[in-house]
Amino acid sequence: MGKKKSFQRRGRPLDAPALQAVATLLAGMPLRRDLLLEYLHRIQDDQHCLPATYLNALAHKLKISLVEVYEVASFYHHFDPVREGEEHPPVLTVRVCDSITCQQFGAEELIAALGETLGPGVRIQRVPCVGRCAAAPVAVAGQNPLEHASAAEVQAALVAGKLEAAIPPAAQGLDAYCAADGYQLYERCRTGVMDAETILAELDNAGLRGLGGAGFPVGRKWRIVRDQPAPRLMAVNIDEGEPGTFKDRYYLERDPHRFLEGMLIAAQVVGCDTIYLYLRDEYAGIRQLLQRELALLQQRYPDLPPIELRRGAGAYVCGEESAMIESIEGKRGMPRLRPPYLAEIGLFGRPTLEHNMESLYWVREIVENGAAAFTAHGRHGRKGLRSFSVSGRVKQPGVHLAPAGITVRELIDEYCGGMLDGHAFYGYLPGGASGGILPASKGDIPLDFDTLNEHGCFIGSAAVIVFSDHDRARDIALNAMQFFAHESCGQCTPCRVGATKAAILMQQPVWDQALMQELSQVMRDASICGLGQAAPNPMECVIKYFPREVCDD
Repeated sequence: MGKKKSFQRRGRPLDAPALQAVATLLAGMPLRRDLLLEYLHRIQDDQHCLPATYLNALAHKLKISLVEVYEVASFYHHFDPVREGEEHPPVLTVRVCDSITCQQFGAEELIAALGETLGPGVRIQRVPCVGRCAAAPVAVAGQNPLEHASAAEVQAALVAGKLEAAIPPAAQGLDAYCAADGYQLYERCRTGVMDAETILAELDNAGLRGLGGAGFPVGRKWRIVRDQPAPRLMAVNIDEGEPGTFKDRYYLERDPHRFLEGMLIAAQVVGCDTIYLYLRDEYAGIRQLLQRELALLQQRYPDLPPIELRRGAGAYVCGEESAMIESIEGKRGMPRLRPPYLAEIGLFGRPTLEHNMESLYWVREIVENGAAAFTAHGRHGRKGLRSFSVSGRVKQPGVHLAPAGITVRELIDEYCGGMLDGHAFYGYLPGGASGGILPASKGDIPLDFDTLNEHGCFIGSAAVIVFSDHDRARDIALNAMQFFAHESCGQCTPCRVGATKAAILMQQPVWDQALMQELSQVMRDASICGLGQAAPNPMECVIKYFPREVCDD
């Protein structure tokens, strides 16, 4: 008989120093497949890229194939996997937002100036919206966001080594929140003093709907998930990647515990065993804030359900609820086919309550003060309050809490200080890049759920981008379509190919409207998720409402 061969691991040989380095970086963390993104972040933060030897070592520790690690690492924009033999990227990276509002306020000029100012040791990257549209243009040096950025300010930050994000200084901490009666409602809910049906009735009467874009009634969603078999999970979407949207960041930087209390009330009412928070990677300061405050909260209330804070990695598609679930499970953020719905089979195959952060932020306000106090607000036949993320050519951009149903003209005049000097109102995007584009002549439509549908638009997360006679609607629509082409997960052909093809067609001096309409219809009918289905909205709106910009007559 021949001598039995000893076992040898197939594939690339392990690099001993890399294996030791990965073990050190992961020290103190459990080894679980669903934490793959967290491990990749640890390596990326330490090495400023993902060396091939480290990815191989990580695959070895997780006992999965290297291709499984690499396909995840290469999917997300904030990871830099480096193949063997490839040159590592520069240690310093400056990201410059080139989305709609930053483009309005000089992103191209900033990128050009940085190219002339910064040396070869600094990488300049164009990136989509970073959630600071009210302070355009925005650059991010390392993880440090620089608002109203100039090339000189970016260079100064690099020279001074200011590459880390700071914890938001205005955030109300746990002690101050509790001193203002914080968590008393949660205590009444947890101890049974206030029953679940009372809370659900107030949410129903207030008409509170999901504020991430879809607008599903909150109380109804809680009931659906509560009726599913245990164990039930909860996933909170704080990815907020829609260009023009920054309301979640605004509230978290000021009053994080109001959201956390609403989250805990929801978990108590629905019966969720574990809570997962999915926070976009661009919000590094908020991540530090939540890590600190969650630790304090769990010290005060040791019997809280487990709460895991997960870090996104730069993928707009993960704002779609099922793509976010895939990402939390440590996979590529590709949307799932439905049915089944997340309420039935969601995170890790369990019934899952998925919510946008702001939807939970309003729970305490509505239950404590009563639905009537919330619905007393509103205009033009609508009820409630809406948080509008307003950016563009207005004097006072920012998050404005205004009555539901307010028109964009009223919003500009009463809350935003009017248009910038020398600018005349020309048009607006009522719901971020995907919500369509309307001309100034449609500026008296109430802004709320369902009011914009007949005009080919929707309010989504209430990201209002205002443009003026200094802008062209076709340029704004092209910016949006290039964003969708960049952010498509690539899973389905209508979105992957359609968005790229549309962007090419939109760069032509005269638009082939018949071909564009045909392409748009295919994208709407056959795309798996809302990214591809909504991507044609800006293009179609320009054809419909701004015909002079796309014709040769």
